[in-house]
Amino acid sequence: MKNRNKEVMIGVFATIVLALLYLGWYFLKGVDFFSSQSKYYAIYDNIDQLAVSNPVLVNGYPAGRVSRIQILPARQNKVMVEFEIDASVVLGDSTRAILNSDFLGGKSILLNIGKIRAQLKPGDTLLAEVAKGLTEILAESAVPVADNLQTTLRKFNLVIDNLAISSKSLNTILAKMEATPDILNGSLQNASGKMDLLSNSFKAVADNLNTTLVELKPTLANFKTLSDSLKRIELNKTLMKTQQTLTGLNQTLAKLNKGDNTASKLLTEDTLYVNLNKLLVSLDRVTKDFNNNPKHFLAPLGKSQKKIQRDKKRQGEEQKKAVATKK
Repeated sequence: MKNRNKEVMIGVFATIVLALLYLGWYFLKGVDFFSSQSKYYAIYDNIDQLAVSNPVLVNGYPAGRVSRIQILPARQNKVMVEFEIDASVVLGDSTRAILNSDFLGGKSILLNIGKIRAQLKPGDTLLAEVAKGLTEILAESAVPVADNLQTTLRKFNLVIDNLAISSKSLNTILAKMEATPDILNGSLQNASGKMDLLSNSFKAVADNLNTTLVELKPTLANFKTLSDSLKRIELNKTLMKTQQTLTGLNQTLAKLNKGDNTASKLLTEDTLYVNLNKLLVSLDRVTKDFNNNPKHFLAPLGKSQKKIQRDKKRQGEEQKKAVATKK
């Protein structure tokens, strides 16, 4: 019995170890046994050594792994890649599965989700795309550089040809310039003689100009005296007009001060002010009387003076009674 129990325990232990090894193996491959997975497919012409358990990335985050790779003979030997991703990742009809390679040769699938117009279900096939490798990028970049280099070499050859032609022209110019110093010396000698004549002419003109200026000095002095006289005449006329204006203003003020005209009376007497004040007081009384007794003015035929006095007397008595009642 003891031996049989040991055999059972050994079998159970071996089973547990094998199960742990199995789970560890798949865990190292990227299988997550504790989260729900969704399967999707993508079909490529060439997977470039993509292998099972390579990661599936969403914005750089490992969201799943490649679970199976199968070749399709019925479809011109294209390769179908099955990959499992986290069920919480939502994919749309514009999602692309991009086969990517890094600098060390590692392979992965990048999911570019894009705009989701219609949501995909597990088991659907995504749009497949292969990212450009480093060699392809360098080749594409090298083509424009090579074209530019070829164009530059052609332009350089043209420049060299033009320089050869220019050197011939330069030799001709230098040959002609050998005779230039003799010609230049002759020109300088002629110019020297003409400069002497021109200098003498300038000296004669300067002497004549000095003589003319000396003769003009008395004339300029007389003109200055005449200008000062004209300015004084104009200033005297202005002062005379100002004096006449001030004299008229003084006469007007003297008439106002005498008091024998209407303007002076308005300025010096208060009769107009007193009369206006009395008129305003009378108008105030009439207004108060009209407000207190409008019937005296608005009756069809009006009231006589006696009735008005009687009404005023009655009103006075009523006011006295009202005052007595309040006391």
